[in-house]
Amino acid sequence: MVSSGGVLVTGQALVARYTGRIDAGGSLIGDPASGARRDDAGIKGPLNILLAGIDPRDASQAPRSDSIIVAHVPASMDQVFLFSIPRDLYVRIPAFAPTGFLGTTAKINSAMSFGSDVGNGTHDVAQGFQLLASTVSAFTGISGFDAGAIINFGGFKKIVEAMGGVTMTIDQTVRSEHLQPDGTPRPKSAGCAGGGCDHPYIGPQKVYKKGTYHLQAWEALDYVRQRYGLPNGDYDRQRHQQQFIKAMAEQAMSRDVVTDPAKLLAVLDAAGDSLTFDGGGDSVVDWGLALKGINTADMTLIKLPGGGLFQNGAYLGEQLDPSVTRFFQAVAEDRIAPFLLDNPTYVAHGG
Repeated sequence: MVSSGGVLVTGQALVARYTGRIDAGGSLIGDPASGARRDDAGIKGPLNILLAGIDPRDASQAPRSDSIIVAHVPASMDQVFLFSIPRDLYVRIPAFAPTGFLGTTAKINSAMSFGSDVGNGTHDVAQGFQLLASTVSAFTGISGFDAGAIINFGGFKKIVEAMGGVTMTIDQTVRSEHLQPDGTPRPKSAGCAGGGCDHPYIGPQKVYKKGTYHLQAWEALDYVRQRYGLPNGDYDRQRHQQQFIKAMAEQAMSRDVVTDPAKLLAVLDAAGDSLTFDGGGDSVVDWGLALKGINTADMTLIKLPGGGLFQNGAYLGEQLDPSVTRFFQAVAEDRIAPFLLDNPTYVAHGG
């Protein structure tokens, strides 16, 4: 079922096709968080959902979470707050019994890798997500997550293609590190062909200028992956990724998608190729129905202040501003809206 502005598309075949394509194999979050109440009345808030974006990899490659986003739904179940955890955040990664990992201090995007090893040189992304969830919980003080999802960026591109592109407001000029103006890869300089260069690409760059544009799928994915050359580096990229999620939600819920059966089925097929979901015992349809009252206009994007962490001049990773502790406390106590009223600088542009 897809609900938007009074439009309701139903049908057992559609529901079966949607849920059947979503990968629900294996547990991502373990036992549901104690704060979630699941009874005859269904899923209730407050809710915390952990999202991790990864690049396409096969089972022989250890996964890394290049995008980590937490969605908080308050007890009122009428809005959603999105905030990103920097991929290079330098944190304590706890021990993980399934792999015999003893714990370490490292960039948070490596948690998935440390938790994914299943032996014989193979890796389980879902198992890696469990350690990522434990790491984010320990750092933020969120006692546990009510749902989790792994999003494959390659599949995301298919979703945008199925929707016919996505309309986004670009808030700063961004130059692509990876692609030329026509979307083809930028070549590497001869001296960097074997690797070892921080910025090996040469030649013309695709440029995204400030303004509102309808982007093709490859443009949207390329835009939200850029961080080099931006004034605030990965923090700007985090904001762009949040804006992308909001724009995708608006596009997917628009009437030209939900009232077009062929386009809707194409979007659902692409979603099935890109998403691994664990609803803590409830299906993706249960979650969709529980959250159907939330409009994309009620999605607030949050930026967490931070900067580089150095030791003896060497870069270790990122650290968040000490004031973020008060924000995490507000999340735990379901007080984000009052916190943002007192701290408006935490609201991201476009949020």
